[in-house]
Amino acid sequence: MTRRDNSKDRRHFHPREPRPRAAEGLWLYGIHAVIAALANPKRKVLRAVTTERAAQEIGAKLLGRVKHEIADMKTVDRLLPEGAVHQGAALQCEKLPKLDLEDVLSSPPDRDGLAGGAAGRRKIVVVLDQISDPHNEGAILRSAAAFGASAVVVQDRHAPPESGVLAKAASGALDTVPYVEVVNISRALERLGELGFWRIALAGDGAEPLAQAATKGDIALVLGSEGSGIRRLVREHCDTAAFIPIDRSTESLNVSNAAAVALYELRRG
Repeated sequence: MTRRDNSKDRRHFHPREPRPRAAEGLWLYGIHAVIAALANPKRKVLRAVTTERAAQEIGAKLLGRVKHEIADMKTVDRLLPEGAVHQGAALQCEKLPKLDLEDVLSSPPDRDGLAGGAAGRRKIVVVLDQISDPHNEGAILRSAAAFGASAVVVQDRHAPPESGVLAKAASGALDTVPYVEVVNISRALERLGELGFWRIALAGDGAEPLAQAATKGDIALVLGSEGSGIRRLVREHCDTAAFIPIDRSTESLNVSNAAAVALYELRRG
């Protein structure tokens, strides 16, 4: 197989050149986020700017999808928000297409057994009730990928927007775990109940430990916001509320840490 000639698509920038004009689209950054976005056939990519070293890590096959420019670290810096930890890799792309929850859950597993849930094991859907910190949401996406969750569901108007910060915190999981935006969390939980999901609200004042609440079958795990937790109406649309037993010396876990522990518990059950 011959190597694709990208000479017309690869331009070298000098750090003293003016910052390129902003264009439409979203900038993702970081090696893992860029690799995942390029590997996602549903992601429309527009332009990649990387250092030589980052290009080697990403690979010529993936970079062949997009107009690719070689630059130095300072040039990549100028394309992104101040302080972005980009590892020499930046990708301009469009936002992911909107997904329908029922379509996601009815789709067959992909080659890795993640889309919709691998055959023979429970489906887990993570429902986030107004979590506002993109770092927390990104970390939850990463845990969802690690434990094979079928989807992460958020409310469209009360969740961090799709961004480079979110994608970097998710370390690629934004492009591997179906990310479903819904208008109303309570209605989404109603539908999940109709589809046979046992809906568990994770809360410090839950009625029973998560290990006991997690019955056999598909699970919808509901996590609340960093400050006020799960809203009353959302909690009323759950079948039970459960807690993670922790030592009395610690008041609570960060929501992203709690999500990782809970997903481990649900997956091993």
